[in-house]
Amino acid sequence: MPLEILYQDDALIAVNKPAGMAVHRSKMVGNTDVFLIDVLREQVGGTVYLAHRLDRATSGVLLIARSSEVAAALGEQFMSRDVHKQYLAVVRGWPEPAEGIVDYPLPGSRETGPRRDALTAYRCMATVEVPIALGRYPQQRYALVLAEPQSGRFRQIRKHMAHIHHPVIGDCQHGRSDHNRLYKQYFSCHRMLLHAWRLHLRHPLDGRPMRLEAPLDDAYRSLLARFDWELPQESTATS
Repeated sequence: MPLEILYQDDALIAVNKPAGMAVHRSKMVGNTDVFLIDVLREQVGGTVYLAHRLDRATSGVLLIARSSEVAAALGEQFMSRDVHKQYLAVVRGWPEPAEGIVDYPLPGSRETGPRRDALTAYRCMATVEVPIALGRYPQQRYALVLAEPQSGRFRQIRKHMAHIHHPVIGDCQHGRSDHNRLYKQYFSCHRMLLHAWRLHLRHPLDGRPMRLEAPLDDAYRSLLARFDWELPQESTATS
């Protein structure tokens, strides 16, 4: 299936990355022979360069440059934290406080590596309680969270939400396997519920402000409809 292109010009392309698709070849990627960068190269033709990355299990806005110079310019925006990123996550439990900032240093891809400062602002946008027994609780609580990473550490949102005991549903590395199984069994949801929803940035050539938004896939939309959750037109977590 062709990738959904959210924006395209001679300098850059924004695609809606599907959940479960690896972005590029890496030692951290399991068995797969399909990579987004190869699919896009065949789809649009010509040379393409990754401007940033998303975990294989994460869906949403992914930026691709058409030249190394544009990739470097976009990389500078990310490094200087001029790119505003908004993610949607379904997490276990109801975060308290409902709005706040997780300030917890994180290592890189190696857990034994040095830790660096990492900040994630979050805001609880909706909650639900489902009458399904699990463990010692007859009902389970879940929340829809808007997460805005202020830094770009490896698996930052996943690790930060797990750190405050509200892991992302479907996260096999940092989440809760019992709740992940519940979503598969009762809600037919087999993906990690983390979505790179919006990116605010400047165009790398003319500097104009851009807002890129990636629609949710069918599995994510179906879950929101089931819980009677609606997405706001504009929303911002604590900054």
